[in-house]
This record gives sequence, structure tokens and C-alpha cells, in this order.
Amino acid sequence: MVAGHSVYTSSNCGKVDKEDSWFLESYQKHPGQASSFVTHIQEGVEIVAKDNEALLLFSGGETRKDAGPRSEAQSYWTVAESEGWFGKEESVRRRAMTEEHARDSFENLLFSVCRFRELTGSYPRNITVVSYDFKEERFKQLHRSAIGFPESRFFYSGTPGSSTSKEAALRGEAMVRSQFQEDPFGCLGSLRRKKLGRDPFHRTIPYPNGCPEIKGLFQYCDPAPYPGALPWG
Repeated sequence: MVAGHSVYTSSNCGKVDKEDSWFLESYQKHPGQASSFVTHIQEGVEIVAKDNEALLLFSGGETRKDAGPRSEAQSYWTVAESEGWFGKEESVRRRAMTEEHARDSFENLLFSVCRFRELTGSYPRNITVVSYDFKEERFKQLHRSAIGFPESRFFYSGTPGSSTSKEAALRGEAMVRSQFQEDPFGCLGSLRRKKLGRDPFHRTIPYPNGCPEIKGLFQYCDPAPYPGALPWG
């Protein structure tokens, strides 16, 4: 799963590594930011190309009002397409799909698991997440633990962010991580408000349709671990 971070807005796919080709929030407007998105996309393609049984999911909803009703997931798929799947089109393109509703990192993971079940009829045996290196603890410890996925089958591929924004990114990550520590399912307070703000087009989330076995996980909202049975437990 490649977690989306922005929406591609350029009509010219020859500019995928240029900041003005993406809709960037103020904290993202740094040299090298666009290239970091492309690196994530390529990393996802490279990982899936090595495993003929793997599925590549680009995850991220229509999160930016001023970018229009374009999803982060479709943006990443479009960039991969424009780049010829980085030389791996024959082996990867047919196995590259989108999850177009996630509004934060926890939903990137949970919704992608459901989308995988919807597409294949089963749940993933292994999960590999591609995102920034400084988000590894958030995904591997907090989000993975919240959905009860076995640590031995969960992998993370982190890439560096823009060097000019590293200190600010680390400060922001520390704050978000502490919020998820208190609210693992992102369903209360500031995390809930953030998600609502990232749904400017008021999309109806289809899940848990497609993954009925984990309906309880979608409905759960408590600081304590989810007490129900899970398909991968």
C-alpha cells in the first residue's frame, strides 16, 4: 500500500516532479516535495514487481477542496502510468488498483485491507506500507496494532522527506503520533475533525461493504484494543 499525500493537478504529466504540478498545503511547499511523492510511487511499483502474487494499492481520497474532486490514489496511479510504471508496466500495471476514500494514515491502512478483500475475496497474508521514513513508528506500532495485524507479517518501506522541511516534519509527526496513541482509531477530537476537513466533497464511504468480516473494526471507537475476532488474528 502506498499512502497518498497530495493530489496531482497538472495537465502535463511530464512535470510529475515539479511542486507546481501538485496541490500542496503550506507545510508541503518545499523543494523536493513532489519528487518525494514520485519516489513513493516508484517504490511501490518496485516492491510489487518482485512478487507476482502481490497487489499494489494506492490509497487516498479526494482530500483537497481547491484541487477539485480528484483523489490522491488516482493521482498516484496517473503518475505511475505517465512514467510507464518505471519499466515494470507488463508485470505491475494489471495488479495496481486504488483505494479512494482514506482521509488519514489509519484509514490508509484499514481501508486498503478492506479494498484488498473486496478485490480478491480474501485478506492479505502480508502487508507492506510505503510512506516517509519518519512515519514508520506510527504505521508499524500504532496503526498495525490498532487493527491487530501480526507484526511478523507487516513490513514498512520508508523514504526520506524533503530535507528542507525535516525538522518541521518531525515535530508534526511527534504531535500526530501522540494523538493516535490516545485515540488509536482516530474517531475522537482533533483526529476526527481533521478527517472531516479532508472530506470536502462529502463522499459516502462504502466500507465495510466488501469486507463484512471486519465490520466491528470499522464501528469500534475506544482507546482500548479492539476486543473482537479478526480474520488474521
